[in-house]
Amino acid sequence: MKKRRKDKYNPYTLIEVKENIYIISFKNINGTYLNVEVNKEVYDVFDKSELKEISQMNEFDRHIEHSNINENILERRITNKNMLLEDYIVQQSTFEELRNAINLLPEIQKRRLIKYFFENKTFEQIAIEEQCTKMAVKFSVDIAIEKISKKIKN
Repeated sequence: MKKRRKDKYNPYTLIEVKENIYIISFKNINGTYLNVEVNKEVYDVFDKSELKEISQMNEFDRHIEHSNINENILERRITNKNMLLEDYIVQQSTFEELRNAINLLPEIQKRRLIKYFFENKTFEQIAIEEQCTKMAVKFSVDIAIEKISKKIKN
């Protein structure tokens, strides 16, 4: 199997099993991987096409993107980095406040809030895990959000 750089427009993988056995592997529209045995000529066409695509991707990465950079773009990048640093500091302090506010919640509210927001579980999934009603979970999460909001505003 040839290990090559891929992009979303090249779903094929070329596999040379033995000297005269060539396979092209790809995922069909249903998400199922298919392996199609092809002759040497078809394999070579896919191989050549893939190499050309990789060459074009590398050309873009090395040259085209860089040719569009001028002083204004460079200055904007520098300015944005400074703003990003300030944003990062504010963001970190906000995260710290959030973490502290969450830690002050009662255990049940904290657990349900974490499951809902950080583990991306639904109220229904949490209710099943904790053997309670969906409304009880929603109420806990809503109250937790309200408490956190008050804590952070102060």
